[in-house]
Order: sequence, then C-alpha cells, then structure tokens
Amino acid sequence: MPFIGNQPALSYTSFAKQDFSTSATTSYTLDNPVANANELALFINFVRQEPTTAYSASGTTLTLTSATASSDDMYCVYLGKAVQTVNPPNASVGTSQLADNAVTTAKITDANITSAKLASGVLPTNTPAWSAYLSSDQTVSNATVTKILFNTELIDTDNAYDNSTNYRFTVPSGKGGNYYVHASVRNGTSTDFDSFYLYIKKNGSDFLFASMVSYFRETRELNNVVPLVAGDYLEAFVFHSAGNSINMTGSSTTPFATHFSGFKLT
Repeated sequence: MPFIGNQPALSYTSFAKQDFSTSATTSYTLDNPVANANELALFINFVRQEPTTAYSASGTTLTLTSATASSDDMYCVYLGKAVQTVNPPNASVGTSQLADNAVTTAKITDANITSAKLASGVLPTNTPAWSAYLSSDQTVSNATVTKILFNTELIDTDNAYDNSTNYRFTVPSGKGGNYYVHASVRNGTSTDFDSFYLYIKKNGSDFLFASMVSYFRETRELNNVVPLVAGDYLEAFVFHSAGNSINMTGSSTTPFATHFSGFKLT
C-alpha cells in the first residue's frame, strides 16, 4: 500500500488489563474510560461475561447485573485501548532478531570492561591475571642465574601466582590459551658493567630472554604474547657480570620498579 510522506514504523500491540479487588457490590471503577460494554472483555472467576447482559459500562463506571463476592476473581481487558510502541516489549527479542554487530555498548568499571547486553561468557574476561612485585631489595650474586622473588601480590584473580614458596605463575586447569606476560627488573648498583640478562622461564626452561649492557640503575623489561596450557608455570630470573653482587631494586612504596605480571588474552 502506498504512503504519502514517511512510512510509519511497525507497531507492537498489547491490550491493557485491569484487576479488581472484589466485594459484595455491582459497581466498580474502570482505570480507563470506555464508550460501552463492548469495549471490555470482563472475566469473573476466569469465565468471560456477556457484554450488555452481564454488565454495562460507560465512561469509568462498570455496573454488573449481579453482585460479586469478595472471594471472586475479576479482571477486564480493554479491547478498545491498545497500547502501542515502535519498540518491541522488554525481553521479547532473541539472538536471531539482532543484526550482526548491532550491540556496540559496554560497561567500564575500575578494573574491568564487561558486556552491557551480552550473556555471561560471550566476551573474554582476560583472566587469569596476576601482578606481583619485589617489596625490598634482593641481592643477586655475580655470574649466577637467580630467580627473582616477587613476593607481594597486587592482583591474583585465580589464586594462580605463588608469592611465598616458588614465586611463579601456574596456568590453572581449563585456563590454557594465549597470554600476555611481562617482567621488569631494576639494577640498583651505582656502577656500570658489561652484561645484564632477564629471563622468563617456562617449566624450568629458558622461554623468553632479553639482554643489555647495564648502566647506573638501569631497568630491563621483557614482554610478549605466548601460548600456554594448563599446568605450565612461568618464573623470572636474572644474570649479570658486574664482578660482585648487586641488588635488584624492590620497594613497597614504588612497587613497579621490579615486577612480574600477565593475563590471558584468548
């Protein structure tokens, strides 16, 4: 059918319903005015009543032929009052009715980005995640591969980082995937020396590696995206050739001088 001007949007229609508190009377007040009884479908004890015979209606006055009892259940549906909207009723749209890429909003909280209109588990949560730091200086002997004891946790979503015994992150059961991992150590010595190495080992073997000539209070960082499976564990180590022991800088007031962190991407 042709239209002049803008074509009207589709409407979704529902009929207004009114419940009554019954008593021993024939007179009730309608929430919405009507022209006559035919604009109402009246039900008493779930049985539909005949308009103009069992009841009459005009304006907001509903009059019954016979009085109700207080135990009766009575309600009406306004046949002449359709509630229409260009939007479908709440919770009536399923996945198949949504166009691809239609949901574009998200909620951002202090630490997480969560879905606004998506079911739980549809978006990745980037967990497990951990972040631990060295709370005080750790002495590292010359020419010795030494594990850094990141002993204070900032984040440990799945209780997967051991900050007291092995100082390692272990991938929990069912949480294998691609992980972003990062380690940073700060050389606290006041002299320069030839070599300074930072390792991330997986399951006790060299995995990621970075090296540099070390200068006064230099920081060495290492990061990458790596595939891990359940049970894999990661630890951070350093090696140097200063000729004597040096300290890895640790601090409880500036925890990111020497730290170890990561999270699951996918």
